[in-house]
Amino acid sequence: MLKNIPSVLSPDLMHALMSMGHGDEFVFADGNFPGASNAQRLIRADGLDVCTLLEAVVRFFPLDQYVDDHAVVMQVVEPDAPEPPIWEDFRRILAEGEGKPVLLTPIERHAFYARARQAYCIVATSEKALYANLLLKKGVVAE
Repeated sequence: MLKNIPSVLSPDLMHALMSMGHGDEFVFADGNFPGASNAQRLIRADGLDVCTLLEAVVRFFPLDQYVDDHAVVMQVVEPDAPEPPIWEDFRRILAEGEGKPVLLTPIERHAFYARARQAYCIVATSEKALYANLLLKKGVVAE
C-alpha cells in the first residue's frame, strides 16, 4: 500500500497512467462498451462507476492543453435527444481537476470506437449511465 492513493485506483490503472506519454489517450468505458474487443490494453474496474474513477484520476492526470479535443464523449445516436446527464458530472469533475472549465467534444459513435481502438488503454467499468464513455488525452506536467 502507498499513502494518499485512492483505493479505487488499481495497480494496473496507476501503472498505465504513469506509463502513458504526452498525447496518449485512454478511455473510461461504461458497462455497455465493447472494451475487450476494442482494447490494446484492457483494465478491469468491475463494480466501479466512471465518475468515481474520474474523481480519483484527475488529481494525477494532466489534460493535453495543446489540442481542443482532450476530453471526448460518444455523441448521442438519437436525433434531438437531450444531452446525457452524466456529461455535466464529467465537466464538473474535470474542471475541478484542471482548475478551469473543460469542454467535452462529442464525436460520432463509430468514430469513438475507432479512436478507442487506438487508445493506450480502455478502463472497463460497471457504469450504468448511457453515453458514459469518456476518452482523455494526456498532457504534460510543467512544474
